Amino acid sequence: MAKRPLHITNGSVLTARLEELQFSGDMLTWQEMLCEGPTIETIDSPEFIKLRKGFFSKFYDIELNTAEIKKALKKMENPEKYSEINLWFEYDLFCHMNMIGVIALIQQKKIKLPIYLITSGRVRGSKNLKALTELTDNQLFSHFDKKVKLTPKDIDMVLSIWGIYCGKDHNLLKPFIVTNSTFKYLSNCLKAHLERFPNTFTGLNRLENNILTIIRDHTIKSRNHLLGYALNYQGYYGYGDLQMNRIIEKLSIFFNEKEDLISLNRKGHEALLGQHNFSEEINNNTPFGGVNKLDFQFNTHENKLVKTVS
Repeated sequence: MAKRPLHITNGSVLTARLEELQFSGDMLTWQEMLCEGPTIETIDSPEFIKLRKGFFSKFYDIELNTAEIKKALKKMENPEKYSEINLWFEYDLFCHMNMIGVIALIQQKKIKLPIYLITSGRVRGSKNLKALTELTDNQLFSHFDKKVKLTPKDIDMVLSIWGIYCGKDHNLLKPFIVTNSTFKYLSNCLKAHLERFPNTFTGLNRLENNILTIIRDHTIKSRNHLLGYALNYQGYYGYGDLQMNRIIEKLSIFFNEKEDLISLNRKGHEALLGQHNFSEEINNNTPFGGVNKLDFQFNTHENKLVKTVS
């Protein structure tokens, strides 16, 4: 039997699209959200699944479908069936952390196959960064034709980043921000990650500051209206509705809601002016790999994380 490619995609929408376009090979849809929640280095393990299940239950009131996870992982149990692995992931932090986790998993399973990266972002003729699902059929085929083979150096770098992310010192990610690699959006994503921690002066991280700025500078009529703005102008995060709605709820202490208007209250204006560190009041202690959000703050003057002092 001829060997086939294995395509690992960033979501079911893209998987369906590739199947519709009759891309040759088997499809594995990676449904995780590794940019949030606790992680340990060994991904295909009962402890990892237990950690992830507990996180989704506590923070999002979601029952993680472990059967689906095991079904997806099973496709990696017979690598001799495949000729290569194609990773379909996008330019943002959400996708990059999933991609990094997938590459780590492939190495942990000792799969010795060529790994290729198909990523989206800047597209000729467009001012905005594009998701893979936003590409035309011809653009998808073109991206596939230009796929990039990962080198041993690329893989070693990813394994280092995964180990750091699962550890306690995320400042160790800083050297990779200025390292040239095959992953042309990695630098932006790592910077975005460090800026997810509360600012030492305001207690707001970059996303939270951006959302309050949107409320201040635009006429926002409802939370759904605010959600649309927040999703469209989030930069390199790639957050979905679920994540962004949770952030907006945490920020509700900073705005007033009327029937057709959301506006900053006094505390919201004070937060944007940096008159007080509001991180404890926001109380969003989301785990990021091996650390919790409130364990550290991002010092813009020193351009690094500093331990939070109670």
